[in-house]
Amino acid sequence: MGGGLRCEVAGGVGTITIDRPEKRNAMSADMWRALPGILEGLEADPGVRVAVLTGAGGNFCAGADISELPDIHRDDDSHLSTVAERALAAFPKPTLAAIEGFCVGGGCQLAAACDLRFAAPGARFGITPAKLGIVYPAAATARLVRLVGPSAAKYLLYSADLVDADHALRIGLLNEIAGDLPARVAAFAETLASRSLLTQQATKDIVDAIAADEPVEERVRVWLEEVAARGEVAEGIAAFLERRPPRFTWTSR
Repeated sequence: MGGGLRCEVAGGVGTITIDRPEKRNAMSADMWRALPGILEGLEADPGVRVAVLTGAGGNFCAGADISELPDIHRDDDSHLSTVAERALAAFPKPTLAAIEGFCVGGGCQLAAACDLRFAAPGARFGITPAKLGIVYPAAATARLVRLVGPSAAKYLLYSADLVDADHALRIGLLNEIAGDLPARVAAFAETLASRSLLTQQATKDIVDAIAADEPVEERVRVWLEEVAARGEVAEGIAAFLERRPPRFTWTSR
């Protein structure tokens, strides 16, 4: 894939790697532009049940490439990082961020847009617009507040300081710290790929709506209709009674 992003699919897991290690995986304008298209390809692939976002060379992402900031930092709706972040957050299948090293600025924005975040013990997190005199995008700010709460969000945004993985876990920015990050993420992604994607997509849709204080009644009704029309429940019950792994086949609504 172009623009410093690589995408590989194996075992039901699509892995997107931010691959610009000489810049600590700072995202260029072309990389921000490329991400939504990569996600569209993974969404359309029925063999992909989980997406993992990670970085090459021992870092997750050091943020937007400062040398290209005038191109990246546009008005709030056309801000390249906001467009990419929204595409990642809207991706209907489960998403995991696997974080080593620096996860800063736009890197933290991408990690927050994933459903779950796993980090190595030495990871460092920061959101740094206060070092540049810019305003953090509204969509990213709202997502951060929903994730860690107003006070922790202000701490990160006011100070622009880096915090360690323990701090990130304590405030809810992380789900887990893993000593062997690749092995843990691979095992967890494998677990998710074995579960009902219908259940996962319904959960994601409903939980995200609740978090955004949006009505959920119609969403629940539509998903219940989908459950009634497909065979996921029958397969789940049969697998349980037969003491075998379920073979869920649902891929999209």
